[in-house]
Amino acid sequence: MDKYKRNIYIDNMDVDEAKKRYFERLNIQSQWEEINVVDSLGRVTFEAVYAKVSSPNYNAAAMDGILVRASDTIGATESNPKVLEEGKDFIYINTGSPVMDPYDAVIMIEDVIELGGGKVQILKAAHPWQHIRPIGEDIVATEMILPSRHKIRPIDIGALISGGIERVRVYKKPRVGILPTGTEIIENIDQLEIGKIIDSNSRVFEALVIEEGGIPNRYRPIEDDYARIKEGVLKGIEENDILLIGAGSSAGTKDYTVHIIEELGEVIVHGVAMKPGKPTILGIIEGKPVIGIPGYPVSSYLVFETFVTPLIWKYIGLKEGKDTFVKATISKKVTSSVKNRELVRVNLGYVKDKLVATPLSSGAGVTMSLVKADGIAIIPQSLEGVEAGSLVDVRLLKPLSEIKETLVSIGSHDMIMDILGDMMKLTSGHVGSMGGILAMKRGECHIAPIHLLDMETGEYNISYVKKYFPGQKMALIKGVKRHQGFIVEKGNPKGIRSFSDLTRKDVIYVNRQRGAGTRILLDYHLSKENIDPGDIEGYDREMTTHMAVATAVKTGSATTGLGIYSAAKALDLDFVDIAYEAYDFLVPYELLEDERVQEFIQVLKSDEFRERVEALGGYGFEDIGEIIEIV
Repeated sequence: MDKYKRNIYIDNMDVDEAKKRYFERLNIQSQWEEINVVDSLGRVTFEAVYAKVSSPNYNAAAMDGILVRASDTIGATESNPKVLEEGKDFIYINTGSPVMDPYDAVIMIEDVIELGGGKVQILKAAHPWQHIRPIGEDIVATEMILPSRHKIRPIDIGALISGGIERVRVYKKPRVGILPTGTEIIENIDQLEIGKIIDSNSRVFEALVIEEGGIPNRYRPIEDDYARIKEGVLKGIEENDILLIGAGSSAGTKDYTVHIIEELGEVIVHGVAMKPGKPTILGIIEGKPVIGIPGYPVSSYLVFETFVTPLIWKYIGLKEGKDTFVKATISKKVTSSVKNRELVRVNLGYVKDKLVATPLSSGAGVTMSLVKADGIAIIPQSLEGVEAGSLVDVRLLKPLSEIKETLVSIGSHDMIMDILGDMMKLTSGHVGSMGGILAMKRGECHIAPIHLLDMETGEYNISYVKKYFPGQKMALIKGVKRHQGFIVEKGNPKGIRSFSDLTRKDVIYVNRQRGAGTRILLDYHLSKENIDPGDIEGYDREMTTHMAVATAVKTGSATTGLGIYSAAKALDLDFVDIAYEAYDFLVPYELLEDERVQEFIQVLKSDEFRERVEALGGYGFEDIGEIIEIV
């Protein structure tokens, strides 16, 4: 074809089909680079990032007040106050200061009556670890701080630093060449005259490239000369990963872009069913994407958003989707004060056609609740809270398209949930096995991880499903078998061997929350051996995850706790085996055909999942991914 011949034929291809065809022809090979965490804002993690240290890394006072031994305060009441002496019975402490032996509780300064002479009076007894932030309350060493393909936000940088991370692997930014063309194009306003146009498009492209995560490389405008434009294109291909050619994409006698791309490479699409933006060119030269963008400003902007933005995201590990506020159904009651507007960190997920918001931990010191959040639910100042099932406004922190693809899991905690969450889009709320059963009954999750022991038959899970879902066809996706036992200090210095050891005076236990399968396992054995829970010091101290239990043992605030082997191994603790239990996934039978559930089953059965879980230790994989129908 004569390179100066007018372009007569332009395609009118469907936008989605054009994008699909183009992206399938491109062989984009993403690369990574390692950078300092302090320079990582806006970058995308190439792999999951795990904490190297716990945060806080020492037991810290959570309030200003006095530091006491809880045992010294027993019996204190308003009618029978106790007098404590500074230096002997207590010391003053500020928020964040270390808590050192032999003290184990903080009494808020507001609850202390100064008597003078170094003495104070208290009207209420303190309990062990009252108003103390234990080691690892926020972040536990070895837990996943960020998954792969996660765009790093300011709060994430804080979490990474708190977790001891100095450098992080991120997707390498693509270099995007921006080549304006057109004899009428000028750069400076003092050159403006009739027939001349100030080049604004390429400056908009520069800003968009930066905003979307690329590195812009803008060239000076080139006049409508075939040889000079060709020379500019060759230079742009050599120096960049992506090349954008501004203007010259239509059917005019001086619209050379399509001919130059054909000469140097291949035109995949010329013309899409999009107005404005029809004369878009999608080409490839030397394996690199080259996009011819129409010159009209509105057209150029829309074409950039439609084709260039998702292309950049492919290089940096992100998918498409942008939203701001949405309406969601809150999954549990949230209380708030009429004095404040409440900002509740939530996970989001679509269950059937309902967008469900599950509140995360709300403590002011729990940074990870922001790291893990999909959005912020806004409770207006005029309300004292919202009831479960109410609609709330949620400000999105992640794209809605990503949330729609997310599998919502609410139930028992296990370290494998982090691995599953890294291998697919999954949010995981840790409320215990019974909490998962109840969330499933309310229609607030797709799957519920459970490990519930029937105290009469010794069977796991099935009897509970029949009890709580009578007449409803349900399914259990078989998960892992895992070892439960006593997590103890290295060398097991206290010689913990059996449940009867928990009643010893030199043993402090740390428990899981009510409704947790591990708590039910404990109560089963206590009942079987006629052990009174009231004889176990620490029975009422509850943790919501196995890692929290292991951290309590690691830091000395507890002698032992019942948990999984992988949690003990992660913190280099010893383990006394008690049971080999079934950790399965409850799902409504009709959801087995859901694409997200299907992907979940595929991940469970994958070699990668098995290899990563085997590295944790303490798991078996018999019948994993198989389906048990329950009516």
